[in-house]
Amino acid sequence: MSWAIEEKGYSQRRACGLIGLEPKTYRYASTRGDDAAVRVRLRSLAGERRRFGYRRLLILLRREGLALNHKKLFRLYREERLSVRKRGGRKRALGTRAPAAVPQEPNQRWSLDFVSDTLDDGRRFRILVVVDDCTRECLALVVDTSLSGRRVTRELDRIIKGRGKPLMIVSDNVLRSEEGRLAGQQVSVREHALAA
Repeated sequence: MSWAIEEKGYSQRRACGLIGLEPKTYRYASTRGDDAAVRVRLRSLAGERRRFGYRRLLILLRREGLALNHKKLFRLYREERLSVRKRGGRKRALGTRAPAAVPQEPNQRWSLDFVSDTLDDGRRFRILVVVDDCTRECLALVVDTSLSGRRVTRELDRIIKGRGKPLMIVSDNVLRSEEGRLAGQQVSVREHALAA
């Protein structure tokens, strides 16, 4: 636009007409005030109160005597690229986990897992899966709408009667409440968190 006016000597109206711009739009000068002080205070408050969004920061700014519209504060909040900081997730172990040793004989390690699904009528059912990790043999598939801890230990007792006791049972946190009962049977229960 400026090039057409300065270099070619076109009038402002003709240059605007060539590119399809209204002359009023070209001449417009913003009267918006300088928001530097508000931006600085907004950044400092957001740094102090990391879990506060723009609405709560607006309340704090109004308490300090700044008269602001919530829409204007939201625009400044976005332009400053501020956002509510997410809370930290579950703390996980640092470093890499050593992979579990592969058992060399049957009955060294059994794995427990729960699988669930729904029927056509909306009812849920669960399946307890018990697998020997060496032979990959499925020792039990227990299907029911509800599997309590007592039911799990009863099924494990049944399998132990038929096959003998394993050296360890590995699960992904399904036996937390039954640890004491199984320890009394001299079965080593170690919870194994699956590496994500």
